Amino acid sequence: MYHDKRFQNDVHFPIIAFNHQQMKSAITGSFLAAKRANFSNVADRLSNINPHTLVKISAALRAGEPFKPVTEDEKQCYAVLNDIDHIGGHVQGSLTSKKFRRNELWSLMSFKGAPLWFITFSPADSRHPLCIYYAGTKIDFTPHIPLAARERSVLVAQNPVAAARFFRFMVQAFIRHILGVGNTSTGIYGKTDAYYGMVEQ
Repeated sequence: MYHDKRFQNDVHFPIIAFNHQQMKSAITGSFLAAKRANFSNVADRLSNINPHTLVKISAALRAGEPFKPVTEDEKQCYAVLNDIDHIGGHVQGSLTSKKFRRNELWSLMSFKGAPLWFITFSPADSRHPLCIYYAGTKIDFTPHIPLAARERSVLVAQNPVAAARFFRFMVQAFIRHILGVGNTSTGIYGKTDAYYGMVEQ
């Protein structure tokens, strides 16, 4: 956060910052995976892997072709890919991270049972005074928004950080006041035993 919102309004900053975060997570994840109890087994398989088979598999996957391991070399390559897949789980936005989220959800359902409610909500950022206040530079926070609909949409589109802050605020308010999690009072649906939320990707 900067006083004149120079980074918030930079169209290239979010993707560059996210890429750096992904690279940092990938590097950190690789070190974490190298410390596993079966490190010697993974190291042996990596040293004995057939590089030509690995190139063949990667070329087929890159071309979008289905590939099923048949030979022993191909099965060993897939076993190594599974370990690398584990490393990728620490990187936000990766396919592995999404797989881990699904595993978490299935585990929660196995422990607590099937969910009673499926709730989807999408806060209208350009119509809420809080988001307009986050996005603007000389706008006072009042219930009345002193801008036309198109001006509000442009203002929010030029400042994705404001939209993200507003979304986070609304999600936290929903969890606390609607579901009653972390609050002394019960939520409107009764006492919440468990919940799981994900942002659509």
